[in-house]
Amino acid sequence: MGRTYIVEESVGQYLSNVNLQGKDFVSGLLIGQCSSQKDYVILAARTPPNEEQNENLKHPKAKLDNLDEEWATVHANQVSRMLPGGLLVLGVFIITTLEMANDFQNALRRLVFAVEKSMNKKRLWNFTEEEVSERVTLHICSSTKKIFCRTYDIHDPKSSAKPADWKYQNGLSASWLSLECTVHINIHIPLSATSVSYTLEKNTKNGLARWAKQIENGVYLINGQVKDEDCDLLEGQKKSSRGNAQATNHSFDVRVLTQLLLNSDHRSTATVQICSGSVNLKGAVKCRAYLHSNKPKVKDAVQAVKRDILNTVADRCEMLFEDLLLNEIPEKEVMNSEKEFHILPHRVFVPVPGSTVMLCDYKFGDESAEEIRAHFIEMLDHMIQIEDLEIAEEINTV
Repeated sequence: MGRTYIVEESVGQYLSNVNLQGKDFVSGLLIGQCSSQKDYVILAARTPPNEEQNENLKHPKAKLDNLDEEWATVHANQVSRMLPGGLLVLGVFIITTLEMANDFQNALRRLVFAVEKSMNKKRLWNFTEEEVSERVTLHICSSTKKIFCRTYDIHDPKSSAKPADWKYQNGLSASWLSLECTVHINIHIPLSATSVSYTLEKNTKNGLARWAKQIENGVYLINGQVKDEDCDLLEGQKKSSRGNAQATNHSFDVRVLTQLLLNSDHRSTATVQICSGSVNLKGAVKCRAYLHSNKPKVKDAVQAVKRDILNTVADRCEMLFEDLLLNEIPEKEVMNSEKEFHILPHRVFVPVPGSTVMLCDYKFGDESAEEIRAHFIEMLDHMIQIEDLEIAEEINTV
């Protein structure tokens, strides 16, 4: 029996309303959360059109073989930055005309593997063996509205498609628990003189990988308590008249205690490096994660928070390097300056329309709220109001 996807009804309405605008097909991303029993889909986001490609198309009809995987992966990487802990790009969708309804499976297969491969390159963490490795592909015929839902094992490039159930449910977007955490970081990354051929970005990523081990090995307090990882997160919560924990809109405060953990059975060693410079990351990082309220474990909550911490720091560094490159600031100035500080972008949260879940984006100091709003709309294809933007008050420097 295949996997079951529980889908917010508003996602179905969104997919039904997607306008092909004279094209033979459009594609996009499906966003939500995996669990051992079923997956939850709370958002679908159409990939914005590639204007450059549109100008270069000579033929009136675009076959699915011409699906721009590179552009789709750029979109997926942008959207993945906007997802707090616990949420993932679960897969992809394609909506086609009736004439192309029998020509979609190979395109979907290529697309879902390309998207996952691209996103995986940027992560500071790895999926565990126990986690779900299947990703969903959804095809919808624009004329008949018929749905074909399949999954592929992303760990096996040779895997064949498996049928999956696609079920709509009203009120799914309200059934989430939120976890909030502020992490104060002070990361010193030496830039070895023996690795001068490395780019600043690569050096920093190697340094962040060492820091990531501290985050992985940290102690996580939930509402001030250390809990057994196999315990139910909602254990002891108030029960409703139906016997279920009243989890909707429930928020947990998470604190992280990190230290250099030494194994007493082994001697610790110090490494001496000749450095050409260094990068220091300092600041208070606002983190959030979300879990569906269907029997979550403490270990699920801790894992979601860990990944949000790792993702948001790595994403901000990557965005800073992109910004420096755009402004043509030499890497040597960043590495060698003892006094100059570069501000990492601030995190901005915005609610998923009709949901208690919030997604995020990042704002440099000179960007306006309207620019951030426009980027949300472009990436997620959903209307966002400026008054919905919640800017986390952070001072982060590198």
